Amino acid sequence: MEAGTLKRTPLYEAHVAAGAKLVDFAGWEMPVQYDGIKEEHLCVRNACGVFDVSHMGEIETEGPRAAELLQRLLSNDVSKIQVGGAQYSTLCREDGGVLDDLFTYRLADDRYLTVTNAANHVRDLEWFEAHAVEFEAEVRDRIDGYAMLAVQGPEARGIVGKLAEAELPERFHTAELTVAGAPALVCGTGYTGEDGVEILVSPDGARTVWDAVIGGGASPAGLGARDTLRLEVNYCLYGNDLTEERTPIEAALGWCVKEETGFTGSEACRQVREEGPAEILRPFVLTGSGIPRQGNPIMSGDQQVGEVTSGTMSPCLEVGIGMGYVRSDLSEPGTKIEIDVRGKRRPAEVRKAPLYSKD
Repeated sequence: MEAGTLKRTPLYEAHVAAGAKLVDFAGWEMPVQYDGIKEEHLCVRNACGVFDVSHMGEIETEGPRAAELLQRLLSNDVSKIQVGGAQYSTLCREDGGVLDDLFTYRLADDRYLTVTNAANHVRDLEWFEAHAVEFEAEVRDRIDGYAMLAVQGPEARGIVGKLAEAELPERFHTAELTVAGAPALVCGTGYTGEDGVEILVSPDGARTVWDAVIGGGASPAGLGARDTLRLEVNYCLYGNDLTEERTPIEAALGWCVKEETGFTGSEACRQVREEGPAEILRPFVLTGSGIPRQGNPIMSGDQQVGEVTSGTMSPCLEVGIGMGYVRSDLSEPGTKIEIDVRGKRRPAEVRKAPLYSKD
C-alpha cells in the first residue's frame, strides 16, 4: 500500500453502492453517514442499524499462561471471564494513563480474543508482545483475520437470529455460530446503548452477512450515528474521553478497575482512587440552546473548572449534550455549570449517566 493511502474494509464496495459519505478515520476510509446521522441514530434506537466496524483490531492470546498475561495487562479481573464470556477493561501504563479501552472474549480455556480501537491497534499489539515474553503465552495479530459488523437496536436479535444456525449469545457472552452460511463469532456486546450483537466473520464472508442482515430489515449506519448513540449513553471514546494523561478512575471507569489483581498501573490507580481525583469525567446537558464540542471550556463563575471531551446535539433528547472532565467538587448531578461555546456561555447541568434511557 502506498504511503498516504487509506485502508479499506472488505465492505468498502457496499458502502459506495449505498451512497455513503466516506471519511478518513484512523487511516481507514470509513462511512460517516448514508441517509443522515439523525435518521440512522433514530433507526438504531427504534428498529435496527448495522455498522461496519472492521477497522477495529483483534489480538489473540493463547497458551497455558494466557490468562496470567491478560491479568497483568488489563484493569479488570480476567479470572472472572468464563469460556464464552466477555469483559470490558482498560489497558494502562505504569502511571495509570489509559492506552486503550478493550473488550476481551474468552474463546476456550487458554484462548482469548481482545478487540482494540483502530487507532491504537499497532501500539496495543506491541504492548501485548512486550509483556508476553514473561509468560508462556502466544500473542497473535488477528486484524486481517476478521471483518466485524455491529447489528444494534431493538430488532437486531430478531434479524440476526433468523440468519443464525443456533441461538444467539446473551449480553456479555459470545458463541461460534454460522450466520447467513458464514462461520462467525457472535458477541452480545455493542456501543450504542441498545441490545444487539457484534459479528466477527472472515473478510471473504463479510459481504454475504452484510447483505443478509440488510435484507432482513437492518439499515446501514455510519460512524456519525455511532458517535451520537454512544454519547447519549455516555460510553467513552478513546482520544476524546480517554487518554494517556488520565487514569480510568478519573474517567469514572473505576467499576472495571480491580487494583487487587496487580495489573500494570494498578498502584497508580489505587492512589488516585484513595486520594480522590482532582477532576472526573461527567455527562452534562445544556439547559438552553447550543451544541457543545470537544475542547470547549467548562466554566463556573469566572473560573474554568474543566473541559468538554465530547459533545453533540442529542437526536433523542433534542438538546446539546456532552461529557467532560470537571473539578470533583462540581461533579455531583444537578450542579449548574456553563459551557463556553465559541465565546458564548451556555448554561448547563451535570447529570447522572446514562443521559438517555428507554425507562
